[in-house]
Amino acid sequence: MSPLDWVAPVGFGLGLVFGAMGLVVGFCLTRGLRNWLVDGDGIKIRTFALALAVALAGSQAIEAAGFVSYGRSLYLRDVVSWPLVVFGGVVFGYGMVLANGCGSRALVLLGSGNLRSFVVLMCVGLAGYATLAGVLAPLRVLAADVSTIPVGLVPPTLAGLMQGWGWGTLAARWLPVVLIAGLLLIFAFGHRDFRRARLDVSGGIVIGLLIPLGWLTTGYLGADDFEPVPVASLTFVAPVGSTLQYLMLSTGMALSFAVATVLGVLAGSAVTALATARFRLEGFSSPGHMLRSITGSSLMGVGGALAVGCSIGQGLTGMSTLALTSLAAFASILSGAAIALRGPLRVRGM
Repeated sequence: MSPLDWVAPVGFGLGLVFGAMGLVVGFCLTRGLRNWLVDGDGIKIRTFALALAVALAGSQAIEAAGFVSYGRSLYLRDVVSWPLVVFGGVVFGYGMVLANGCGSRALVLLGSGNLRSFVVLMCVGLAGYATLAGVLAPLRVLAADVSTIPVGLVPPTLAGLMQGWGWGTLAARWLPVVLIAGLLLIFAFGHRDFRRARLDVSGGIVIGLLIPLGWLTTGYLGADDFEPVPVASLTFVAPVGSTLQYLMLSTGMALSFAVATVLGVLAGSAVTALATARFRLEGFSSPGHMLRSITGSSLMGVGGALAVGCSIGQGLTGMSTLALTSLAAFASILSGAAIALRGPLRVRGM
């Protein structure tokens, strides 16, 4: 097998680890924010913060070492529609609270027998693809045409911004990493209960490491001169739609990194759930519950397509590049979730 042939199998392996660890730890930005903002329990949000610190440091290190370049990734765009990115992030954040979890969490829960997650994933995939290439695509393109502007930085990241202010290349790269990762680590390990939660600490580190490993898989193993693989890592909006398409039309289609990762998450969660006696079938408690999940997951699909990613795709993978669009998208996702949890449009009865 050539290095290119390993991209999908390695992606499946990364998905296996994410699915297993996500189930055991309960890794979910929605859960972390709800526990923190509503219940006053900050352990799960600190698990996410630790994962982001690890993802950021690891991803910047492998690019600095020359193994991969994020210039071809979808996060480092020369032109951006800031209104669509911000609006999409807010919509996604609100939708993930309404649906009681993001796409990655739905994949993990589906593997453990949660049938509600099947409906969530169908809606995320359909709404996402409808926005990217379906009936909603003309509206998205029209909005992008009137709001897209050049970023004006090379690269369009925090490092590029600092270089424009006169900082040297080395300092411009590593100063933001040290500051952001340092603050995240202080936030995480400054909490005594989190330091004692060894499983959550381990989960944050392992899931954080999956992000640079994903970049290496697509950007290093997939760096073929004739058929280069899109440079990407973990994300769960467009890949869910791509997986549905692959399951329906796989004849003649190659298994991509994104689809392999999604299938790996399902498999990893299912195996772990069976091995630890966590597998149990669960459904909706009422028609209203189902309607709320359908609405929330549809908002996630539309919002994720507009924001170019989800709570994992932008919150970990995009943020690991320090792309300016990812900073705006992730901040908007957090804002949308905060509105749903504590704002005037609070989602009640969760």
